[in-house]
Amino acid sequence: MPLELDISRLYYSQVNKIIRDYIEKGEREFIIRGVNGHRYLFAGVSAEVKVELYGTPGLDLGAFMRGPVIRVFGNVQDGAGNTMDEGKIIVHGMAGDVVGYAMRGGKIHIYGDVGYRVGIHMKAYMDKVPVIVIGGKAGDFLGEYMAGGIIILLGMNTLYPERPIAGLFLGTGMHGGAIYVRGKVKESYLGLGLKPYPLDGEDEKLLEKHLKEYCEDFGLDLSEIFKEDFIKIIPYTHRPYGKLYAY
Repeated sequence: MPLELDISRLYYSQVNKIIRDYIEKGEREFIIRGVNGHRYLFAGVSAEVKVELYGTPGLDLGAFMRGPVIRVFGNVQDGAGNTMDEGKIIVHGMAGDVVGYAMRGGKIHIYGDVGYRVGIHMKAYMDKVPVIVIGGKAGDFLGEYMAGGIIILLGMNTLYPERPIAGLFLGTGMHGGAIYVRGKVKESYLGLGLKPYPLDGEDEKLLEKHLKEYCEDFGLDLSEIFKEDFIKIIPYTHRPYGKLYAY
């Protein structure tokens, strides 16, 4: 049976100590209620634990974590998945800014919209390829300075139907990885050195794999997602900024 905790009257540092103590004793499943801005929940945890959070976690949920699977029934504030290495964060709501900053592995699935600078500095190494799937729309600087990993932007579950699917400077400084967008993005919104490309067979397989899991997490219909075409945004050279520097 999962361990149930109500943290509504506890300070975030108390909560994090309690969680770590239980994990050290062997607890591997948690249901945590009364979450209201508590920061750093499960940050730095290196254990395969399953978590249900009810409410709105504060900054840096799951930062530096290696292993937990966290399902949030609510929104998340800035920095969720900051530099996470392994595991998964599933958000049944919206997310703030800099989600997945410098993410090195694992997955973040968000049902709704996200803020600014999501997925910046993402990187991949050998078999570790971080993935962020966004069901709604994104603010400016999505995927800024990406060096690896995958961002999938669907633009479907949004509170802002009048806005473009992504903000300005999409992928600015990007030199690795890929951003997949359902629908179209104005090329004037893209960072320097980027172009939209049609998908090839490998791209289609990759999207089907990741979006099938995403749909399972939220009870969605995969066929609905594929009713609109995707584009792939990547740098059009391996060194898009090479001529800007002197050696």
